[in-house]
Amino acid sequence: MPAEWSRHRRTWIAWPTGGHADGVAAEDLAEARTAWATVVRAVALFEPVTLVADPADVADARRSMRGGPTAFGVDVVSAALDDAWMRDTGPTFVLGRDGRLGAVDWVFQGWGGQDWAVWEHDRHLASAVADRAGAERVPSPLVAEGGALHVDGAGTVLLTESVLLDPARNPGLVRADVEDELARTVGATTCVWLPRGLTADHGAHGTRGHVDLVAAFAAPGTVLLHWQPDPAHPDHAVSLELEGLLSGARDVRGVPLEVVRVPAPSTLEDGTDWVSWSYVSHAVVNGGVVAPAFDDARDREAHVLLRRLYDGRRVVGVDARAVFDRGGGLHSVTQQEPEERSG
Repeated sequence: MPAEWSRHRRTWIAWPTGGHADGVAAEDLAEARTAWATVVRAVALFEPVTLVADPADVADARRSMRGGPTAFGVDVVSAALDDAWMRDTGPTFVLGRDGRLGAVDWVFQGWGGQDWAVWEHDRHLASAVADRAGAERVPSPLVAEGGALHVDGAGTVLLTESVLLDPARNPGLVRADVEDELARTVGATTCVWLPRGLTADHGAHGTRGHVDLVAAFAAPGTVLLHWQPDPAHPDHAVSLELEGLLSGARDVRGVPLEVVRVPAPSTLEDGTDWVSWSYVSHAVVNGGVVAPAFDDARDREAHVLLRRLYDGRRVVGVDARAVFDRGGGLHSVTQQEPEERSG
């Protein structure tokens, strides 16, 4: 699996459906679609986007994409959907030894079969996307989602025990079983295991700890860590624990990881619960970074940090509050398709 800063052919995004599976009421659908459309337009400033819409929503998706400043096209295609988290329900794209495109088709069953989730259609989406991309499908028996792993493109992967060893996902599996399957599918030969994710992501509508909200590679040997500096928030303890583990880890080359703290937004609660707002959940695109913004005092600091870490790429901020309100982040909305390589 190439690193996300490698060259992309396109980004795939799913359009929110009327039957949004994360428990969002139907009257909130317009807000969700406005938020997703903003992400689509931001990504399309840098590379083509293929927007997958449920057959009943194709016309709406096409109307929503008219106008607006984009440098690249947005191609709307039809496929049956339950939800709009393409990172999790779509395939994980990889390249073979010959440079040709492959698509890992994990078993998807609603983030551990959670009682609010439906996946009648989404369990087939990875295969449908693989076909449309012209990729060789790589079926996997592992219950996983794309947000459950983050790679450096050289053979190192970040992942959490709370997801990949979740008894509701992969009962009876141990670390070695997961590691063998990741080596076969995404070419990861060095696994850096973290025990859990952010507190809110372990809540009622969370994923039980996706790694892409809390830690991500920004370069070989460099890991971004969601850093909650306020002891009043339970993620402060999580940040301390994960920093200790990551600082003691090595990548596939045997080099110690450099851990870069990415301060969390200063907002701690949304009025009902702790927030999992995280700048780590961003999308790296060709020549740019689509970064979350929260109308928060730390937005600018985070965007400047991302610009520096990604070697001067243009950083475009988008208001991500409506996305996070629905249980995921900007990274969860997107799935990059790498360019094929000759030879």
